[in-house]
Amino acid sequence: MKTPIPQALLEFIQENSKFLIAGHREPDGDCVGSQLALGSVLERLGKEVIPCSAGPFKRGEIKGYEPRFSSGPTDAERSGAAVIILDCSSPERTGDLAPFLKGLPTATIDHHRTGETHEFLSYLDPSAPSTTFLVLELIEALGLSPTKEEAELLFFGLCTDTGFFRHVDDQGAETFRCASRLIDAGANPKRVFQAMNGGKTLDSRILMGTILAHAESYFGGKLLFCTETLEDTQRYGLEGRDSDSLYQLLQAVEGVEAIVIIRQESPDNCTVGFRSRDAVDVAAIAAGFGGGGHKNAAGLSVGGVIEELRPQILQAFQKVFNQNP
Repeated sequence: MKTPIPQALLEFIQENSKFLIAGHREPDGDCVGSQLALGSVLERLGKEVIPCSAGPFKRGEIKGYEPRFSSGPTDAERSGAAVIILDCSSPERTGDLAPFLKGLPTATIDHHRTGETHEFLSYLDPSAPSTTFLVLELIEALGLSPTKEEAELLFFGLCTDTGFFRHVDDQGAETFRCASRLIDAGANPKRVFQAMNGGKTLDSRILMGTILAHAESYFGGKLLFCTETLEDTQRYGLEGRDSDSLYQLLQAVEGVEAIVIIRQESPDNCTVGFRSRDAVDVAAIAAGFGGGGHKNAAGLSVGGVIEELRPQILQAFQKVFNQNP
């Protein structure tokens, strides 16, 4: 059942004339698409809009959008501004952007189950397939229809978070109704698919092979644990990453119920990505380390090195699988 749009959110938009539109650190297509589409709609309503992101824009499909974002609004831009945070529910998740948002009137729009907060005005619907889905609902509640560019951005985010609809189950009819409305408004599925999956470098294919070569199986094959070392990143570059394709390959392995990919981002910091089929709630595991996400897809950034974090993560999965690695 869809969560109704809070009337207070519609009033928040009507009452304010300037907005900082923020998203989480290390944005993905859903984050970027929802920010830029909502920003465009607010501009059509006569509002001043400053899209903000701390980055980094690591994913190849979103790098072209980076120039459209401010990494730190000026005092003049902050003056009199309200904040809408998209695809996460707390300023802390925005990374280095958080200090610029502190003290400003804030609303959040999110579809992550771990995002519930009573600190801010919140439009949270964990049943929604993406934050762009919620933005479309908001646009329509404002009495508008998306422009062609807005529809493309929203469709891009929807496809990002559904794996181009691979993760939609028998409860997903509303997802396809949303997709249909966006296509009617001008979104081009073929072009979005190419943006998400085309233009890969040879290094990206080699890096995938390197990470697959690092894969280790635990708990009788139920968990696959992969690593990307700092040396791997330095050799192939951030542009070589293609997490979605990598997860697809790993999820095709018979008997796998969950996947972990841990990357050494710097000498003292790692990012960790989790995926599961259905049985394992990886968002709950990620939350135990300060991260979040969905039941079947979650992640986090955490201090430490791979070999220190590996036993801690395995211990968390040991409680789920109730057996030794």
